[in-house]
Amino acid sequence: MAFRSTDSYIVSEQLASAVNAAVTLQKPLLLKGEPGTGKTRLAQELATSLGTNLIQWSIKSTTKAQQGLYEYDAVSRLRDSQLGSDKVHDISNYIRPGKLWQAFTAEQRPVLLIDEIDKADIEFPNDLLHELDQMAFHVYETGEHIEAKQRPIVLITSNNEKALPDAFLRRCFFHFIQFPDEDTLAQIAQVHFPDLQQKLLNEALGMFFELRHTPGLKKKPSTSELLDWLRLLLAEDISAQQLAESRQRQSAMPLTGALLKHEQDVELIERLRRVN
Repeated sequence: MAFRSTDSYIVSEQLASAVNAAVTLQKPLLLKGEPGTGKTRLAQELATSLGTNLIQWSIKSTTKAQQGLYEYDAVSRLRDSQLGSDKVHDISNYIRPGKLWQAFTAEQRPVLLIDEIDKADIEFPNDLLHELDQMAFHVYETGEHIEAKQRPIVLITSNNEKALPDAFLRRCFFHFIQFPDEDTLAQIAQVHFPDLQQKLLNEALGMFFELRHTPGLKKKPSTSELLDWLRLLLAEDISAQQLAESRQRQSAMPLTGALLKHEQDVELIERLRRVN
């Protein structure tokens, strides 16, 4: 397998090498980087390029590691016993496979995405160490031993909201997605908007990077926000000349709601514009 950029998805050589290395080593690929740099999209594109299924486990603050293996629905079993259902005699009727179980038993080697692992409790990664290392687990209620038919390709994303345990990090291949440079962003934009005029793209990227480099921003605009902004510029038929004039006059950027997500950042940009 050699994962690389496609006509519809641009990746850096470093990121492509990281994916291929993790697959070769049969280790989970831990991806970090600021939100909006395409960590989740990478898993989708990898599954598409391999012609396989993507199994996505989106982590929340309340998610427990056990839910990735299976859940035992004791409430339904109690209700069925009260109703006299014959189902209660087979406890497997109340075992609900989780995302890891689904990935382990898939007929075709899937891509398993554990998305935003740092949202969960600090013990969450440690609770998955054995299962991700051995690719197997035990179902205590039924006595079953679930073992992967073939090791799924595991991608794990983190936005660095919490530090991850060293024992967990040792079992992963790590890659930090750097924010794309202007040339790479131009390629990404052209993939999404093939009819975008070069002059408009150049002006938009110039304004975008000036905004990103503004000191004191609480949240810098990301790749996904740039694409939203470009879509709006095209929808509103804003020309490269209009952007250039706005830039020269130090006037407000059009449609900044697609780029700035905090009122403090909006106020900061307005204050700097008035000073200049």
